[in-house]
Amino acid sequence: MIDSMPPLSLYVHLPYCIRKCPYCDFNSHRAGDAPPLGRYVKALLTDLQDEAHRADGRTINTVFIGGGTPSLFSGADIDEIICGIDACMSLAADAEITMEANPGTVERGDAAAYRKAGVNRLSLGAQSFDAVSLNRLGRIHGPQEILSAYSDATDAGFDNINIDIMFALPGQDLSMSLSDVEQAIALEPQHISYYQLTLEPNTVFYSAPPGDLPDEDLCWSIQQAGHDSLRQAGYQQYEISAFARPGRRSAHNLNYWQFGDYLAVGAGAHGKLTDREGCVGRYRKPSHPLTYIEQCQAGSLDIPLQGLADEDIAFEYMLNILRLPGGFPEQAFCQRTGLPLSSIAAELTRARDDGLLQTDIAGHWRPTALGLRFLNDLQARFLPEKNRGATQIDQDLSNSLVPAG
Repeated sequence: MIDSMPPLSLYVHLPYCIRKCPYCDFNSHRAGDAPPLGRYVKALLTDLQDEAHRADGRTINTVFIGGGTPSLFSGADIDEIICGIDACMSLAADAEITMEANPGTVERGDAAAYRKAGVNRLSLGAQSFDAVSLNRLGRIHGPQEILSAYSDATDAGFDNINIDIMFALPGQDLSMSLSDVEQAIALEPQHISYYQLTLEPNTVFYSAPPGDLPDEDLCWSIQQAGHDSLRQAGYQQYEISAFARPGRRSAHNLNYWQFGDYLAVGAGAHGKLTDREGCVGRYRKPSHPLTYIEQCQAGSLDIPLQGLADEDIAFEYMLNILRLPGGFPEQAFCQRTGLPLSSIAAELTRARDDGLLQTDIAGHWRPTALGLRFLNDLQARFLPEKNRGATQIDQDLSNSLVPAG
């Protein structure tokens, strides 16, 4: 039994993009010439009404509007969505409301209108400041458009901005990667997400990998050098790929990593919820935008909560919490999962003995430097017995749960 209800967040998925990037495995769809943006917003508002019942009066502490490319939607669309949230749910007065945006001219909406609508945190998908790298990643913006987008955001009054930077890109060497980090730091954002390009199933890059990706040793050198530059510039690493100025950590993503609850609206959006009895379950909305719209219009979007077995709850907690270098106190595991520490004690001990975890006399567990370097291996140790022998952690789960910034 869980002693108290976890914090509650809301994820809003806007799935349309100008084109699909070859590395992207998120639920995104080409907008085409006439995307049904208006119909999609109306479907979201219907979905929000249904989700209000799941919220059961609990306060929404954070909202993340992700995609896709949310900045394809107008400021008026975003205002309608946020007003819809506020009308049917208990939205905290100081709620962190993040929206993803791309720097491309045709993808970049009116930053001032987004700020006026209530967005108070912007996440810019820069990825790189190198024109060749951006082209190979399938991005439709160039380096100058990143600078313009950032300037637009600060002029609009945004004082909480994340910049996404990827490393280990095709053809990238150490100096190129450091140049990307240095240019991101020069803009002085409050938050930088610095993460490695990975080849995920169901992507173009997975089917036809670039032939000049950095090897494992170079990837590690690039990562370490980038981390050093970010720390020297005053950014604190609080998650495997997230760095923030003091007081500027992403509250929304921290809620994911600490196994909080979150409601989900939009095509393909995932939700996780704890009920009053302490049972934990997940649900997922239909993936295709048109199917999602049609079901919302027909009033047939009835997605049941699928309860999780205790062993799956324990694994999902560890899958997320081990991304945090700060780790977790033993009582936090029990509070968030409703399970005794004995359910994972044997694996904790083995991971500690193998140098992947460390603990103190107060019972606070943290990944070691070795554990962070081989994080996937560390996480896999907590897989339920029924899944042992699988070749990898369920990437669809781990990638869909947390937006980049």
